[in-house]
Amino acid sequence: GADRKIRAGEYEVPSGASLATVVGLLVDGKAVRHYVTLPEGWSSAQAVDILMRQPLLTGEIATTPEEGSLWPDTYEISRGDTRASVIARMSNAQADNLARLWATRSPRTVVKSPEEAVILASIVEKETAVAAERPRVAAVFSNRLRLGMRLESDPTIVYGLTQGRPLGRGIRRSELERQTAWNTYQIDGLPPTPIANPGREALAAVLNPPASDELFFVADGSGGHAFARTYDEHLANVARWRE
Repeated sequence: GADRKIRAGEYEVPSGASLATVVGLLVDGKAVRHYVTLPEGWSSAQAVDILMRQPLLTGEIATTPEEGSLWPDTYEISRGDTRASVIARMSNAQADNLARLWATRSPRTVVKSPEEAVILASIVEKETAVAAERPRVAAVFSNRLRLGMRLESDPTIVYGLTQGRPLGRGIRRSELERQTAWNTYQIDGLPPTPIANPGREALAAVLNPPASDELFFVADGSGGHAFARTYDEHLANVARWRE
């Protein structure tokens, strides 16, 4: 009766296993499972790199997906899946999750469309690796946009230089002053595209920013940031950081 119970899949068979053991594996359906992860805040170019390095997948990726169009998550894959099919799953997941999050937006959000939400969330994602800070960073950027202040976000400079690849060094003053479509030290408002693929928490922070009057933040030396309401407070925080 086992012939009616076996399950398709990839199985790890111990060396020297008996026929009964192999049949048991196929009936139990405990197939080998493989996963691929797109981390939050990674660019679409980096997503392509991840998939191209996965030896279980097949095929090419004809074009790099639009920035911000992929959903960061861990995806189960099977040997022989095409890379294009995994990209499609990431894209479909992004569309589904974005639609659900957009429906929960607060009147306090400054973004006017789902596309703007992804752009701003991608900047929030790249600005801090501390999950608890995302709402606060989102509030700072929202306040700046309301007041017509430039975002002045360092990760936007990097994206204008590398299109989603790591810079691998500090930003030079000449690059701070270089005009690109993404350099928010040089342009008003939001850049034309996201600078990464933001995750759920960054999007939620942008769509539901907390009430705040903070306008500045700078690294505090511990992996997080020091926030300030006024420029004078911010300069004091910067001086502490430089010390």
